[in-house]
Amino acid sequence: MVQQVRKVPALGIVLLLASLGLTGLAQTAGKAGDLLVYFGTYTGAKSKGIYVSHLDLKTGALSASQLAAETPSPSFLAIDPKGRFVYAVNEVDTFGGKRTGSVSAFAIDRQRGTLTALNQQSSGGAGPAHVQVDKAGRNVLVANYGGGSVAVLPIDASGQLKPASAFVQHTGSSVNPDRQKEPHAHAIEVDASNRFAYVADLGLDKILIYRFDPDRGSLTPNDPPFATVDAGAGPRHVALHSNGRFVYVINEMACTVTAFVRDPKTGALKPSHSLSTLPPGQAVQKGYSTAELILHPSGRFLYGSNRGHDSIVVFAVDEATGRLTYVQNEPTQGSTPRGFGIDPTGAYLIAGNQRSDSVVVFRIDAASGRLTPADRRIEVGAPVCVQFVR
Repeated sequence: MVQQVRKVPALGIVLLLASLGLTGLAQTAGKAGDLLVYFGTYTGAKSKGIYVSHLDLKTGALSASQLAAETPSPSFLAIDPKGRFVYAVNEVDTFGGKRTGSVSAFAIDRQRGTLTALNQQSSGGAGPAHVQVDKAGRNVLVANYGGGSVAVLPIDASGQLKPASAFVQHTGSSVNPDRQKEPHAHAIEVDASNRFAYVADLGLDKILIYRFDPDRGSLTPNDPPFATVDAGAGPRHVALHSNGRFVYVINEMACTVTAFVRDPKTGALKPSHSLSTLPPGQAVQKGYSTAELILHPSGRFLYGSNRGHDSIVVFAVDEATGRLTYVQNEPTQGSTPRGFGIDPTGAYLIAGNQRSDSVVVFRIDAASGRLTPADRRIEVGAPVCVQFVR
C-alpha cells in the first residue's frame, strides 16, 4: 500500500520550524549568490556577540540578523583571504588575569553563517580596537587602543591563533591633553605586497610604518619610521589604494581625511592634502568625530563615517594623482555610524548605527559613487563593524 504524502502549506512549515526552535537557522541560511555579512558589536542589553545576515545582491535586502557567536564586545572583525575564519578583537581591558584584551578565532559555516569558536589569545594590550589578517592568511595583526601597542599573532593550519610573535609598544604624546597624553594605536593595515604595515596612532598624530615579515610574523620600524598628520587631528583608520601609490587616513578629532602619496618600494608616505569630512562650510561641532574609512573596490571613490553629524562622506579619487574631490554627505538614518562596509561587488554600502541599534543599506552609483537609500534596514544591537564573506 502506498501512503499518500500530505503537502504542508508554507505557513505550516514555518510553524513547525518554530516549534522545533529552528527558525533562526532557517532564516539565516541563504541562497546561492548571496553574501554573508558579519556584524561586530559592543555587547550589552541588545547584543551578545557577533551577528550574521545574508545580503541579497539583486535587491539589497538583508535577512534578519542572527547570533553567530557569543563573545564579549567583538567590536572589530577580520576575515581570512579564503573566507574560512573570522577573527575578532574582544575590546576589553582584562584577559587571563592581566591588563590586556584578547583576539578570538572562529570557523565559518558557509551555509548557515554560524561560527564555531576555535581559541583565544591575548592581544598584548588593553582595549584592542582593530584587527587585520595579512594577505597570505598566515598572521593576525592587532592594534591596542588602550595599551597603545600593536602585535602579530600567527595562525596555524586549523585557523587557531598562536601566541604573539611580535609586540611593539608605542611611546610619546601629542597636543590634546585630554585625548593625546599617551599613545593610542587605533588601526593597523598591511599593504598589497604584504611587506609594510601602517598604524594610525591617535595619541601621537602619527602613521607609524613597519616592515612586516609574514614568514616570521615580525614588525620592524621602517626607514622612515612614520608620517604625521596635523597636530591634534587624531588619526583613526587607514585605507590603502589598490594601486599601491596612495594612502588615506581619517582623523577622528579634526573630522578630516589626509591623503598621502606612497613610495611602494620604501613604504614612505608624503602628505598631499587634507579635506573636511563634513559638507562644505560645515564647522566641526561638539560631539562630532569620524570613524571608518573604506575605498570602493574600483578604487575610484572613498567613503568615511561621521559620528554626531551621522553621515557618510563620499569623495571621488583621481587615480592619476590620488587627489580627492567632495561628492556628498549622505545621512545614515540612525545615530553614531561607527562602522560600515562595502560589498565586494561595489554595489552596496551597509552602515551600522551604533546608538540606534540599526543597520541600513545604501546603493552605490557606479558612475558617480553617490549613495542613495535602498529602503532596507535590520536591527542589530550596537553594531560597530561590517564584514563580508562571498
